[in-house]
Amino acid sequence: MRLLAFETATEACSVAVWSDGRVLERFEIAPRRHAELALPWAEALLAEAGLARSQLDAIAVSRGPGAFTGVRLGIGVAQGIALALDRPVIAVSTLAVLAAGCLMEDASLPSGEAGSSGFRVLAAVDARMGEVYLGRFALRSCDVAALGPERVVRPEAAEIPDGNDWLGLGTGFAAAEDALQARLGDALARVDAQALPRAGVLARLAAAAFARGEAVAPERVEPAYLRDDVALTLAEQQRLRAP
Repeated sequence: MRLLAFETATEACSVAVWSDGRVLERFEIAPRRHAELALPWAEALLAEAGLARSQLDAIAVSRGPGAFTGVRLGIGVAQGIALALDRPVIAVSTLAVLAAGCLMEDASLPSGEAGSSGFRVLAAVDARMGEVYLGRFALRSCDVAALGPERVVRPEAAEIPDGNDWLGLGTGFAAAEDALQARLGDALARVDAQALPRAGVLARLAAAAFARGEAVAPERVEPAYLRDDVALTLAEQQRLRAP
């Protein structure tokens, strides 16, 4: 099974190729350079893997929530390539990709810490305007399951989860002077506020989703913005930039 994956929903840009279990990835924190990097990286990775576009079985994309322009770019690129090749698309939650990274990339946990029963992750991305995108997930081995709907909330209004064993991942935990960490307090066993979603993790999740028959036609892919006012007015942007 071979697929090409695009993760452009945050300030990080990453692209990956999955080829029968082998993952090749490029990743860079590159705000406002996603459009410049995504397609050249894709071509370079396919060449490195020795694959032609025609050999791909599917295209994977992070569907959000995240930066409006990044989500829109990633979905547009994935749809364009998939339509040209007559291939399906696998769209995966950006928050699920972020959560799964601690298992698949060993980013936040030493081997074996999860135990046989798995563990729970709060994935949070800075949504700007005093809000965060927040999702709860249960992880075991390489499987990630949502524990409820993803939301956009003000950190001080976030629901406090049961227990004190949650791993907090993502830039949402550094937003607004760590307001989300302060709100959740003892529920958090550990926090990595620098964690970002990666295309290599997306590719692994997408390969499993493809095997379960979850790929869809390109035109059926929908972004997950979570908020209705995804585009700021000029006046709002100017207020946010003001010192």
